Amino acid sequence: MEGASTKGVLSQLSLLEVQARSRKSRLHQPSRVKELKAKVEALRIQRDQLRAEIETHKNLEKLRASMDKQCSQEEEEEEKMDDYSENSQLLQLMARHTQLKDLLYAHHIVGGYNVIRTGQGKGLCASLATAYEGVYLETYNVEIDLKPRLRISRHNVPPFIPVNSLAEQSNMQTDIRCFLDTLSKHLNAFAGRKQQLKLVKELHKSVEVFESNVLCSILVMLLTLPGEKSTVLCTLNYTDHTRLLPTGVHFECKDNALPDTPEWKKNCSLLMETPVHKALMTMMKNETIL
Repeated sequence: MEGASTKGVLSQLSLLEVQARSRKSRLHQPSRVKELKAKVEALRIQRDQLRAEIETHKNLEKLRASMDKQCSQEEEEEEKMDDYSENSQLLQLMARHTQLKDLLYAHHIVGGYNVIRTGQGKGLCASLATAYEGVYLETYNVEIDLKPRLRISRHNVPPFIPVNSLAEQSNMQTDIRCFLDTLSKHLNAFAGRKQQLKLVKELHKSVEVFESNVLCSILVMLLTLPGEKSTVLCTLNYTDHTRLLPTGVHFECKDNALPDTPEWKKNCSLLMETPVHKALMTMMKNETIL
């Protein structure tokens, strides 16, 4: 009888515990529902923001593509801006801003060379101007694809200057500025040597140019000596194609001892250290040659 009473009490206590938990759960349920509703609303707001950003990005891409195709009509488009809605004007400015940022970045990485965009932003064209003694000469252009990797697509550099080899040697993939600097040195040195050859022919009528090549890396001249009017064959070698000055000078004449005289050793140093047309002028003033 006592055992049955004890079981009845335990059963009653268990029932009361279950009822208490149920009431507690019902008390917390409204706050849980409220919490979930707030989370859903926050996610909905985040979704709407992402949709707006995606739409803005799409509009920017369309505008940038349009601007790349119609750069020549940029002034006319700016005049029509007054007719656009406020949102369209903002998008136009944002697109122009990102375009200018890209151009400034490209200008920075190529070391200040003149650069224009090509292929709707998929490439760039760098212009390399050459000059000698303050006179601008030829300008060469190199068009480079940016994706999927840097690649020279077109150029008007003379074929005897190894553009692709220079790109590999200077590791264009990681340092495009180094490549353009190296190429610019080759082009300016070539333009300078070519200009010197032209000045020799124009300023020194008594000097006969026997031989030269398209790279102007060799120059053979016949120099006339005063007095008996004997001649000296002078050969200048430009083995360093990034330099304006020769790396070697060689004299040939009937008098084998002449090249070893102090005067002609001085002439040899002069030709090694001075542009050839100026060196010849000095030699004429010193009455070494006619």
